[in-house]
Amino acid sequence: MRKTYFKQLMLFSLSMYAVCPGMANAATTRVKSHAADKIGFSKNHRLDVGGTVTDNFGNPLFGVKVSIKETGNAVTTDKNGKYQISAVAGDVLIFELNGYLVKETEVNQALLNISLVENDKRQASTPILYGEKPRATNLQSTSTVYNSDLIKVPVAGINNALSGRLAGLYTLQSSGRPGADGTSITVRGNAPLVLVNGVPRDYPSIDPEEIESVTILKDGLSTVMLGQQASNGVIMITTRKGEVGKQRISLTAQAGLQSAIKLPKPLNAYNYATLYNEALANDGRAPRYTAADLNAFQTGSDPIFHPDVDWYSTILKPNTTFSRYNLNTYGGGNATRYFLDIDYLDQNGILKQDDKNTYSTNTDYKRYLVRTNIDIDITPTTLLNLNLFGRIQNGNQPGGAGANSAIFTTGTTLSNFGGNNVFAQLAAIPNNAYPVFNPNGSLAGSSDYQTNLWAATTQSGYFYNSTRDVSADISLKKILDNVTKGLWVRGLASFNTSVSENIIRTKQYAVYKLASTNPDVYQKFGVDGQQINLSTNNGQSRNLFVDFSTGLDKKYGNHAFSTLLKFNSQSAQTANQIPMIFNNLSARVDYNYKEKYLAEVALSYSGLNRYQEGSRYGLFYGFGLGWNLAKEDFLKDTPWLNALKLRANYAYTGNANAGYFAYNQYYVSGNAYNYGTTPTSIAGITEGTLANPNITWEKANQYNVGIDASLFNNKLALAADYFNNENFDLVQTRGRSAALLGTNYPAENIGISRYSGLEFELKYNNNIGNFNYYVAPNVFSLQKIIQYQDEINRPYPWMERTGQREDQTFGYIADGLFLNQAEINSSAKIQGYNPVPGDIKYKDLNNDGLINELDIKALKNNNPIWFYGLNVGFSYKGFDFSALLQGVQNRYVYVSGSTEWAFQNGGLGQAFEQNLGRWTPSTAATATQPRLTIGANPNNEATSSYWLHDGSYVRLKNVELGYTVPKGLTNRLKLASIRFFVNAVNAFTLSAYDRVDPEVYGNGYPLQKVVNAGLNVKF
Repeated sequence: MRKTYFKQLMLFSLSMYAVCPGMANAATTRVKSHAADKIGFSKNHRLDVGGTVTDNFGNPLFGVKVSIKETGNAVTTDKNGKYQISAVAGDVLIFELNGYLVKETEVNQALLNISLVENDKRQASTPILYGEKPRATNLQSTSTVYNSDLIKVPVAGINNALSGRLAGLYTLQSSGRPGADGTSITVRGNAPLVLVNGVPRDYPSIDPEEIESVTILKDGLSTVMLGQQASNGVIMITTRKGEVGKQRISLTAQAGLQSAIKLPKPLNAYNYATLYNEALANDGRAPRYTAADLNAFQTGSDPIFHPDVDWYSTILKPNTTFSRYNLNTYGGGNATRYFLDIDYLDQNGILKQDDKNTYSTNTDYKRYLVRTNIDIDITPTTLLNLNLFGRIQNGNQPGGAGANSAIFTTGTTLSNFGGNNVFAQLAAIPNNAYPVFNPNGSLAGSSDYQTNLWAATTQSGYFYNSTRDVSADISLKKILDNVTKGLWVRGLASFNTSVSENIIRTKQYAVYKLASTNPDVYQKFGVDGQQINLSTNNGQSRNLFVDFSTGLDKKYGNHAFSTLLKFNSQSAQTANQIPMIFNNLSARVDYNYKEKYLAEVALSYSGLNRYQEGSRYGLFYGFGLGWNLAKEDFLKDTPWLNALKLRANYAYTGNANAGYFAYNQYYVSGNAYNYGTTPTSIAGITEGTLANPNITWEKANQYNVGIDASLFNNKLALAADYFNNENFDLVQTRGRSAALLGTNYPAENIGISRYSGLEFELKYNNNIGNFNYYVAPNVFSLQKIIQYQDEINRPYPWMERTGQREDQTFGYIADGLFLNQAEINSSAKIQGYNPVPGDIKYKDLNNDGLINELDIKALKNNNPIWFYGLNVGFSYKGFDFSALLQGVQNRYVYVSGSTEWAFQNGGLGQAFEQNLGRWTPSTAATATQPRLTIGANPNNEATSSYWLHDGSYVRLKNVELGYTVPKGLTNRLKLASIRFFVNAVNAFTLSAYDRVDPEVYGNGYPLQKVVNAGLNVKF
């Protein structure tokens, strides 16, 4: 007995050795023994073989397929992981289960207990368009993030969970408002197409628990099969599927606090009044505030007539709540597998509310999600897949109606309503404008300030938006091995619809000002209106997608082929527009010789109904070559080198940017005409923008070269890419035009731009005993240069847009501030303006003695912008930790408007802390702002380098600490695992210009920091 146990232990050790990290990229592991004779069996001796199949934690695995390699006879393990099969000594048993490495074991005894190791998809294969591909033979430039990283980030939109994780991808969050965080996402500088399970569908607000992986397809070869949708890259979301095995249930509950990262800092009433008097003096006007006024502001002795209201703390809460609850379950047998996910998210806004209201006036957001993915093997060669998805999003905002607001019309959207209105008003109303309430409890205000901020936030009703999305995908796949091995066909149909509705319950209100001469007399401004009750359909869309494909995977000796032929059609309709219909016929062929020499060819014949009939279709193509050096004889025995692959590809791709049937000429409403002795008015029509019957798709020549390597027993993996893409036939309107035409010039295919850059990804995994750790940095550079655009005639080269970055800011070059009149007299004159000391001085680029539009030039350099991320983490026994740093270098931000300049809106506006650094005769050498004036200043507020600041930053985007309860305790509780965790988003930021947040600045809804804690229980 002890001898048999020793032999089993030896076999188990051999099996673990076969799946060590150095072999993790192999799809199959094999344990082979020649000891059959030693334990009493001879070759060809028939016996009943049985045992238990477990995972590497000792848990039994249900549904493992156990087959005899030589005959194909097969059985499956029961719920206890046990199996029994009749075999002959010397036969090879194959153990297969989705999610685990396949294991082959030679029959040498009646009892064979097997342990399967989970398959690390990150090492074995990579997702590509319409499938997966072994990393060893992949020639495309792709990057992937998996579920385990996505679920660490407590955010509503998946876009925010991707920040800093993938080279080639950049996110910019321009708002922190719940449900509308404004996060834009680009791949190599372009807005990508989003595919969910291969279907075009833009759902950024989805649950990370339902996602298996997110892959960005970056080069032309990876996207060319999309035809006229191929040039801008792709974000490919793959949702989770069921697995063979007993039912597994996961419940996650988490809740946290949100707080604004950075807010403008307004001046108190005393400093505001002091600076206001100074600005009036600079304008040659008498002061507004007396010494007694200033004293009352400073001491707070007269809060009614000399108020000092910190509106930001009055209107905004210091923090608010975030919570999310998720339940998912998956499992199944060989015939049917399922995955079900239910998710609820509740994100509150930071606006204060009035307890007297029976409804919310906050910027709240609630989301309900459900997804179910089902796979059914109708026959052993016929697979039916059904994916269903439903989402309800409910968003709320204050009505934001002021004293004299007009009735809101249909078509009013959530984005331009109360939440944004409140922050615009916060940036515009000074602290001394009016108290919140009058002594009699009425809302305070004045003739100049008829919008009471407290009332606009809490007393103006509410605006409610509800959006409902439903999608369904059904596909049927047939394996045709009976025709020829490796052949298959598949059909798919997908439909989704989205409806958005607004409920508007807004109210008007009046404000009152106490008369200084009589404390019982109030002056009223505005009216107290009845509640406005409107319900509008804000928008709806429908998307129908059908796809038919066939493929063949063949191997002839050392030659391997994989082919794919596909036709799909998408009909996308928004509101009452005519549907936009894409038709696409595409193909791909992969070839490799011994996985050493690699080739791939892909093409697409693609059309869109938005172009003129007869000119709707185009041919797009791409090809790639690769060399797997690690497979060569002179390197294959190098112990520290696991993989080394060189790859290069080119693709000619398209991008549909047709507009709405721009090849047709339309007539639009024009001026009205009067006729008759008693004038009668009739509507007129006029010719609209000129049609362009030759408009066509934009095009791109995309080049990519890269290297992939894996070193030191696969502990270190790296990928590096250089890309250079020429985008041409870009749709633009000519700059050299004449108003004599009488209408607008048409859009034409005339622009040329070049996008180029470098990408680098690295990941290092290692362990020291029970301490496992990883470090994964990524770096990405992007250069976007305009090579040609039809510009107006510009007399000087520095004025030209051609040759500059696409995101270039143009303006005057600031040369400090004028110190005195003598300097003004000796400097170039400013056209239309007489400067005084303290005004911004500009460089006279053409030396004509005059500052005007001829002195406007590019304000930034033309160097590429660098984006980077650093993902680090470790685990020790039950503890795990991860952190993600994300940053940008060589980026600039332009600050302006009501949160930067004092006394805007004709002198009624706010002033802020930075305005204390204004120029005065005594601070001329240290001033950081020009002199103060009342209202707009055409010279100091002109676009110039003075207001352009370094926007480089590094942000601790995500950090998480978790603890998993020991297995012994969870087993006693009849649970699979229990994990506690705490995490944070936007935890800390370092920026070169730290007065504003580097992503959200001005009067927008501030970015939020989230500190969150949760519990995950698996059954």
